[in-house]
Amino acid sequence: MRQSRWVMKQVEESMSPQDFSRDLNNLPVELATSLLLRGIDSISKAKFFFRAGLSDLHDPYLMKGMQEAVERIDTALQSGERIIVYGDYDVDGTTSTAVLTSFLRTFSGSDSGSRESISFFIPNRHIHGYGLSRAGIDVCAENMATLIVALDCGVTSVDEIAYAGEKGIDVIVCDHHTPLDELPDAVAVLDPKQSDCPYPFKELCGCGVTYKLVQALLVRQNRDPEEAEVYLDLVALATASDIVSVTGENRILLREGLIRLRQNSRRGLRFLAMEARTKLSESSSSSILFTIGPRINAAGRLGEADRAVHLLLSETDEDAATRAKQLEEVNKKRREIDRETQQTAFKMAERKLTSADLNTLVLYNPEWNVGVIGIVASRLVDRFYRPTILLTSVNGIVKGSCRSVNGVSVFEALRDCQDLLTDFGGHTYAAGVTLLEENVPAFTKRFEEAVSKRIGPELLDPILEVDTEMSLSSLTERFWAVLKQFEPFGPDNKAPVFWAKNLLLTGRPKAVGHERTHLKFSVIPKFESAKPRDVIGFRMSDKMEMLLTSKTSGEPIDLLFSVQENTWNGRTTIQLRALDVRLSSSSFPSG
Repeated sequence: MRQSRWVMKQVEESMSPQDFSRDLNNLPVELATSLLLRGIDSISKAKFFFRAGLSDLHDPYLMKGMQEAVERIDTALQSGERIIVYGDYDVDGTTSTAVLTSFLRTFSGSDSGSRESISFFIPNRHIHGYGLSRAGIDVCAENMATLIVALDCGVTSVDEIAYAGEKGIDVIVCDHHTPLDELPDAVAVLDPKQSDCPYPFKELCGCGVTYKLVQALLVRQNRDPEEAEVYLDLVALATASDIVSVTGENRILLREGLIRLRQNSRRGLRFLAMEARTKLSESSSSSILFTIGPRINAAGRLGEADRAVHLLLSETDEDAATRAKQLEEVNKKRREIDRETQQTAFKMAERKLTSADLNTLVLYNPEWNVGVIGIVASRLVDRFYRPTILLTSVNGIVKGSCRSVNGVSVFEALRDCQDLLTDFGGHTYAAGVTLLEENVPAFTKRFEEAVSKRIGPELLDPILEVDTEMSLSSLTERFWAVLKQFEPFGPDNKAPVFWAKNLLLTGRPKAVGHERTHLKFSVIPKFESAKPRDVIGFRMSDKMEMLLTSKTSGEPIDLLFSVQENTWNGRTTIQLRALDVRLSSSSFPSG
């Protein structure tokens, strides 16, 4: 595994952290630095960062196509047309589907006929493929649909939406993925990433765009758009799980949604949390990402994502409990498939990188389960740190999941391979592809070329960015009280990373966890007075020998860390989460 480069972020010279600290009532300088690094360089911006609320969300009608989408849905509801909410099979897609299905059924009134005219469809990735597909549209046609509202998919589905038109079905696209040059001929395309869309915030997840559609429908009926707030727990779940930018509206939606998740979440999530042995009352973006999100994703990965939607729509405790147990069993199967796939993929990657000097990894095994290759691709990136694609075969068609490293757009690289693909779509750092098996060798070569012209040797070294140097004596109650208000954390608002120098271990480090892959130890500063601080280092057992050397020799260490709470047996304390550690005598690698 490559050694990480520690790169100190640079504050623009327009304002010093010391001056900004004074402007903010003597905020700790380290936190003033972290604010400046986020582009928060005035009192007004700081106020918005810490205090923005739901009243600061943008008008949904600023989004291109919103008026047309609302009018078409309203017409369909008034005339009792068959509406099918068509969602993707990941967390973002299933939560979007639950939001709009629940809302439209409520919106259409208590009449059973009106409610039954609204249904949902989640494609089975093994049968219908990814996103809005002809096979999925055929199912909608068989169910007499005249309107499809496609959620978290559709913006690149030009041919598929034309096919729906041939079937007499109108389509509204509600998506957040990057559009191609040609847009589909839909009734309306809601996607803030359209180049001519005036909506001010571009980084909503699919469920976030769906939430804006619900707000707009409420306005259409002269109802309070605040009624949409009952869906904020699902918006938070999608925002955290889809790993979108936690800035602007996403930060507001995630923060407010976490409050609802902790205090008044829907029964389906409550029972799923019980199965996961996690407390919704302590929900954070990371707990969603690692506990609730994977269990909802598991249903789609193994082909039955509609189970997740039914859970989220559960109206009785009995139904929710049964469905939550089903998802937990599916997740256990998914973990076992993950493990087997990862073992095979790691061995293939090691052989490939030993035999050739490559900037990418493209691995193909027709036996892999298409539902887990995205997870395993992410782990390969963590291990080998280069853009990675895992390919498998589904009904004779090769499908793949792509993941990238910091600074390299996998989406743009795939554009260079477009003639070898039957379909592709996604984001800068994650995408999906479909191609013919005969094109796999040529695609592997072309993708290597496409990435190589965009990447330098320095981008293949993992980078750990550091906000600022920090003394452990600065970690006061006020420091922690303010730092907690930086939450929720996520992309573009990651937990601040600090660098403490010359620390001594106060006891013997211990390997902990089921497989002893984590490290636990305590440190104090060598040259100043401060109380010992507990440190946890996840998946850092490879650092044990170095820590033992430090302990026996008395040589201090440098530590990169974030600060977090740890609750154990009802007692909550502050601990340092280690991101990397080195002997202080080592030269400090910087970028």
